[in-house]
Amino acid sequence: MASALAGALKKYDMVVDLVATLADADEAVSSNAYGAILLDRQLPDGDGLTLIAKLRRRGLSVPVIVLTARGELVERVAGLDSGADDYLGKPFAIEELLARLRAVLRRPAEMPPETVRLGRLSFDLGNREASVDGAPLDLPRRELLVLETLLRRMGRTVARSSLEEAVYSIDDEIQSNALDTHVSRLRRKLSEARAEVEIHGIRGVGYLLKHSR
Repeated sequence: MASALAGALKKYDMVVDLVATLADADEAVSSNAYGAILLDRQLPDGDGLTLIAKLRRRGLSVPVIVLTARGELVERVAGLDSGADDYLGKPFAIEELLARLRAVLRRPAEMPPETVRLGRLSFDLGNREASVDGAPLDLPRRELLVLETLLRRMGRTVARSSLEEAVYSIDDEIQSNALDTHVSRLRRKLSEARAEVEIHGIRGVGYLLKHSR
């Protein structure tokens, strides 16, 4: 089920890392920055709720949605009291899960406004759609993820490692120049659309998105 769910989320342009145990999940969260966590309760090495308590003790506020067949009221209360942001019982529709993901990712303390604008470029974070002066800008999935990540941190340099984490899952094989290729193609399309934004490469560090003047 976890593999099927990961595959479904990837079809909605989400980068997904899939792990099977609490130990692997703890290691993944310790070495990567995630926008949200989907967490089952019945895992081979324990109750998923124990991971939430551990994350909160470390001061990590990453949103967690618990997915479980244990959907009774007392179980839901236990999940929310443990620090979960939402609790979804199985079975569930992928559309409802996507709506709940969008909801936890929209929190003002965690994320920018729903629509980000720079120059003539607009990006709808909820629907992941880019446009220039209202005209849709058609981008492949990974170029779209690069643009979204740069826009969320516009005016600041984004490290290569952060961009790679946003664009690729831990199971993807990444060619040495793959990220540069995506950035180059995105830069060209933004220029052709006259979006009035520029992507600057910061040697040895990463990339910076700015309004062109």
